Amino acid sequence: MANIQQIQLQLVNLDPKVKRTDAIQSFVTQETPIVSIIDEDGQTGIGYTYTIGTGGSSVFYLLKDHLLPQLIGRDAEDIESIWKDLHFHTHATAVGAITSLALSAIDTALWDLRCKRAELPLWKLAGGAKPEIPVYSTEGGWLHIPTADLVQDALDRKAEGFGGCKIKVGSAHVAEDVERLQAVREAVGPTFEIMTDANQAFTQDEAIRRARHFEPIDIAWFEEPLPAEDLGGHIELNRSTSIPIAVGESMYHPAHFREYMQRGACNIIQVDVARIGGITPWLKTAHTAETFHLPVCPHFLMELHVSLCCAVPNSRWLEYIPQLDDLTSSRLQIIDGMAQAPNIPGIGIEWDLEKVRGLSKLNFQI
Repeated sequence: MANIQQIQLQLVNLDPKVKRTDAIQSFVTQETPIVSIIDEDGQTGIGYTYTIGTGGSSVFYLLKDHLLPQLIGRDAEDIESIWKDLHFHTHATAVGAITSLALSAIDTALWDLRCKRAELPLWKLAGGAKPEIPVYSTEGGWLHIPTADLVQDALDRKAEGFGGCKIKVGSAHVAEDVERLQAVREAVGPTFEIMTDANQAFTQDEAIRRARHFEPIDIAWFEEPLPAEDLGGHIELNRSTSIPIAVGESMYHPAHFREYMQRGACNIIQVDVARIGGITPWLKTAHTAETFHLPVCPHFLMELHVSLCCAVPNSRWLEYIPQLDDLTSSRLQIIDGMAQAPNIPGIGIEWDLEKVRGLSKLNFQI
């Protein structure tokens, strides 16, 4: 037994390290709710979630007013039971982004606590499939960046040992996207992977058109080409192109992924641990993808996803976007283009709690 005795909640806003723009939006600020769960033995598990500038306070107050009070006195080892109970407790607002983001902060904290009590790193306790995962970079591929700078960043990443980079697409005309992608391809050669991301900007007909123009460049995938709710459009797009279709950052329950997989609407699963509702549903989604022989290449959250990628056998890539440097003393370790699974007990993130307290905008304790 490890009954939950105390919980702390903080909201920290972080400025992006670089300007981040895509086809539909700019990354304004990373609102980061952080949950600390303390059991009766004094052990602490820390979890977190995020938004990119909208809804962070809503997540905070959903946690404060409706979810965290349900945890006091519960056995922290009953992670599956707790997730199910909290999901039902908020069934009037689920399935949806705000609820899933809030659930993920709790679920991640409980897994951190479980791993610390077991004195094991997350990647081992959750599966232990492999000790490292290839990385690709997104930070140099934002839509506002001039073509010459895209090329230089890709060359720099290739020299550092990265296996690929992501280029945002969604310029006013397909010819502009093609010019940018072709310039990078000519510079890096045929074996360096180029991922593309449209951030749900296109209609079905435009996505099919752009895919046709992208095919000769041999891109690794076409990410979020359509709104996530357009299952039928994804099915038709996937039938029309040889480019792998990647989806997932805008899906909030394993059942959504299952439907996409069953209907042949995607080829690459980009499940985001915060947006799916935590480590518990993330692992379910990854294992479901394995049964469909589909790879997992998660969205964002590299500091946490490195451990989850190393826990499962069907992970293929880790996305490199530094996120937590202002709040942690740990850093992602990359050797020869391979991110190394953290071997410290817990989820692999060493928080600087003094910095967290200093940057906190909202606080709650129960």
